[in-house]
Amino acid sequence: MSNLRWPVVLFDLDGTLANSIDLVVASYRAAFATIGRTVERDVALHWIGETLRQTYAREAPDHGPDMEVVYRAYYADHVDQIAGYPGMPELLVSLADAGAVIGVVTAKRREVALVTMRQAGVEGLIELLGAMEDTTAHKPDPEPLLAAAAKLGVRPEDCVYVGDAIHDVVAAKAAGMAIIAVTWGAGLAEELQALAPDAMANDVTQLTDLLMN
Repeated sequence: MSNLRWPVVLFDLDGTLANSIDLVVASYRAAFATIGRTVERDVALHWIGETLRQTYAREAPDHGPDMEVVYRAYYADHVDQIAGYPGMPELLVSLADAGAVIGVVTAKRREVALVTMRQAGVEGLIELLGAMEDTTAHKPDPEPLLAAAAKLGVRPEDCVYVGDAIHDVVAAKAAGMAIIAVTWGAGLAEELQALAPDAMANDVTQLTDLLMN
């Protein structure tokens, strides 16, 4: 049986467990189009990992609530575009079989996160431990990760967070957790590397090797 490097493995959702980045970007574009603003993909990618409220408070403070409505409607109408990543369900099963405690911590609203998990093929394989409604502060603040650890009754130093965005790396480091940055989501490899994560994975096979040996 494989050995676990960390007894608790927490995952981000968008761009880590769920291949939903294209839909997130398209949803941002639909929302910003209502105020006549065109959003480049590279710009939108840097917003992924924070809540919609955080993004709109900074980028369009006079229009935030209305833009959230547009974003959510577009996302809900196109959830069939979300897919999973090959090998990820099998990794989650292997982690559980090895005795790992696994969970999701995301900036998405709980209802939307559950739909996203279902579309990605990981529903029932991993528990949604932390969603937007569960904390007052959000990534890159460490509060969501610390709240998940407290909910599980484990120490942050016994956890590793797996995420694809800069916000994930910053939050994990601030929480005192190990962080594995994956390169198949929103983050650029060189930007993630510059933040000195504990490790980086370019595919699920590499991630499996990092989590289990």
